[in-house]
Amino acid sequence: MLTVRDLMTREVVTLDPDLSLREAVELLSAQRVSGAPVTAGGRLVGVLSASDVLEFEEATPGVPTERPEMELEEWNEPTEWVEGEEAPAAFFSEQWADAGADVLERFAQIRGPEWDTLAEHTVGEAMTPSLCSVAPFVDIYTAAEYMVRAGVHRLIVTEEGRLVGVLSSMDIVRAVAQQRLVAASPEVRSGPRTWAEVRR
Repeated sequence: MLTVRDLMTREVVTLDPDLSLREAVELLSAQRVSGAPVTAGGRLVGVLSASDVLEFEEATPGVPTERPEMELEEWNEPTEWVEGEEAPAAFFSEQWADAGADVLERFAQIRGPEWDTLAEHTVGEAMTPSLCSVAPFVDIYTAAEYMVRAGVHRLIVTEEGRLVGVLSSMDIVRAVAQQRLVAASPEVRSGPRTWAEVRR
């Protein structure tokens, strides 16, 4: 009978709650994972998934970029700048005054005047604080059923309160594709029967 320990990923990527969402997304992308546990001082405090990031970005309003409408006749003919007078770049300061940002910072943003939402917020703001955890000795069928009931794609594997691995739906799919579950059937499961045992 295959257990969580047999399929889980042992080398776990973890995130710090103070990490920016942009840095977290880049780290997850580099590691080719769609989520990771969040730890602070060696203690599990939550989990961040791709769906958490998407939901946070969707719910977080961007910097307002409304501009006052200008009629064509409001535009003056270009004039030569005279030293001591207001610099022509002051125009942009006025246009971006609603965002309260320095003009040089705005020019550095190649995608326009909006702030990069992911760079301005942290993992701790977007993570899910509740953890779906499972013990390493739990059989794979029970773990898969737990995932379905909880509506998650990964379970945090803990043993005596310590993080020891992560079991993702992809780990289970990979085992099915490799026919590692053929010999094991739900009828011969010998794992725990209660959810309290599963999450222990």
